[in-house]
Amino acid sequence: MLGDTKLGFWVPSGIALAMLGFHFWVVATGAPEVFHFRGTHLVFALVLIFLWYPVMASGSMARRATGAAIDCAFILLSCAVVGYLFLEHDHVLTRFAYVDELSPLEQFLGVGIVLVALESARRTVGLALPITALIFLVYALFFENLGTNELIDQMYLTTEGIFGIPLNVSATYMVLFIVFGALVEKSGTGKLFMDFAMALAGGTAGGPAKVACMTSAMFGTISGSSTANVMTTGTFTIPLMKRIGYRPAFAGAVEAVASTGGQIMPPIMGAAAFVMAEFMAVSYLTVIGIAILPALLYFLAVFVAVHFEAKRVGLKGMPKPDLPEMGKVLRERGHQFLPLVIIMVVLVNGYSAPYAAMLGLLSVIPVAMMRKTTRSEITVRLVLEGLIEGVRNSLQVAAACACSGIVIGVIALSGVGIDFTSFVISLANDTLLLALILTAIAGIILGMGLPTTPAYIVQVALLVPAIIKLGVPLEAAHMFVFYFAILSAITPPVAITLYAANGLSGAGLWDGGIAAMKLAATGYIIPFMFVYGPSLLLIGEPIHVAISCVTSVIGVICLAAGLHGYFLRRANVVERLLLVAAALSLIKPGLLTDVIGVALIGGVVALQLVIMKRASAEV
Repeated sequence: MLGDTKLGFWVPSGIALAMLGFHFWVVATGAPEVFHFRGTHLVFALVLIFLWYPVMASGSMARRATGAAIDCAFILLSCAVVGYLFLEHDHVLTRFAYVDELSPLEQFLGVGIVLVALESARRTVGLALPITALIFLVYALFFENLGTNELIDQMYLTTEGIFGIPLNVSATYMVLFIVFGALVEKSGTGKLFMDFAMALAGGTAGGPAKVACMTSAMFGTISGSSTANVMTTGTFTIPLMKRIGYRPAFAGAVEAVASTGGQIMPPIMGAAAFVMAEFMAVSYLTVIGIAILPALLYFLAVFVAVHFEAKRVGLKGMPKPDLPEMGKVLRERGHQFLPLVIIMVVLVNGYSAPYAAMLGLLSVIPVAMMRKTTRSEITVRLVLEGLIEGVRNSLQVAAACACSGIVIGVIALSGVGIDFTSFVISLANDTLLLALILTAIAGIILGMGLPTTPAYIVQVALLVPAIIKLGVPLEAAHMFVFYFAILSAITPPVAITLYAANGLSGAGLWDGGIAAMKLAATGYIIPFMFVYGPSLLLIGEPIHVAISCVTSVIGVICLAAGLHGYFLRRANVVERLLLVAAALSLIKPGLLTDVIGVALIGGVVALQLVIMKRASAEV
């Protein structure tokens, strides 16, 4: 709106720093009253969105002037809708929702906040989420016959709509964690991750693909964005994978699948994990606990899959002279792991996630200044750029959460969630497996059009109650829909993260899509594993958790071997089928299936050893 001028840079940058200062103040002193807290967070985000994402950034002078006027109108409207909540705070808190008549001003501002929520989401995350919200509004007005005043009341003057749980999560957690990720990246920690992974696995078979897996896990847990992860680490790892002989589709798929897994990898994960903690009314540390084993299984599956693929096609690792030396990496940059360690220590000691994020964020620059090797990279300009970039990255989450509040508000007011639960249960005929399959399909379809966080939020309202009613534990139900909201990013035909990776690798959509789904096959199965065996979520007796871990590890290795055609040696069709059958048997909890799985693996090992012995004898 301000154009490419110094004013156009410093005004939004100053507002961004003020927004960050507000969130620091909240963590240090405690959150103010709910409308003050969420309203201040929202008005900061909306003003920055309409400044940084102008409606008409190019074109003739007249066109840009018209766009600037529209942006100004949205900024004034954003300030007005939140300002009213401040000025009439006592009235808003003491009125009877849905009973007291709305004044004409409240009706106008209520419509206004819906408009700015829809427009801010359109500018930052695309059309899919606003269209979804509009569909729910139309449903409420014309199919549930809810009154306009009821909807405005719900959306604007209660904490069940736009100012609901999703926006609270954005205000409470996301700004500090996203700024932390941006500042960590600016401080050179990304180079630590890359060099550490290269030193550890770069020289092994298919080394660059394993490096992609490891760096995406490390970087993904900080960024929480699969597409951003691809564009950060993939620019380095994808050309390396192609250089040693991986075909483009496989190289892009490795980076896309590993980057997508960053959203499920503790300690930070993606924004939806914070929403999950709020919906389940548990601490974020609890979410980390239930997420850790499935996440490790996911990355183990990708890691062994790239190993088996490399062995099958005869790919080597990178030459030793091209690899960094581990001792040197740790001496020069190892201290940059400390901010992550600080976050985990603070969480484990019972402090809140926002407090942990603040301490982690405050530690990034002092830690980088500890050693001469990283001190030279830190400048005032770099720090300011990191802070401002982090706030800018958080705007998408804020807009998505505000717009998701419209959907949640309609579901709560109309009762459509209860109807949908009954529909899913009747369609599944009270069969849990069928209900889970329907939920998974719905999750992938929703996730194709929506970012992970709103896709998860909608599923929580519509799908989670149905599978909980069929006996699924609360934690497993939430993790189930969380996984499928994430996996939609690599599931064709709408696979946003895969598009980004294919842009770097040069692969086609379906070639890359098939390779990605093979690599992520375990990711599609893991949610079913922890529904039928909650011990993978650390629920139950320690002995059951240990047994589930062992059998699941063996199972995912066998699945990767079967899908990629290599175990002790190249596997023929029969051996591949036996390996997949063994994997599915071991993945399903139960003594009988475990015995069957072990027997099948034993048969494959025996077959391959016999063939290897014959081959060596002939030589």
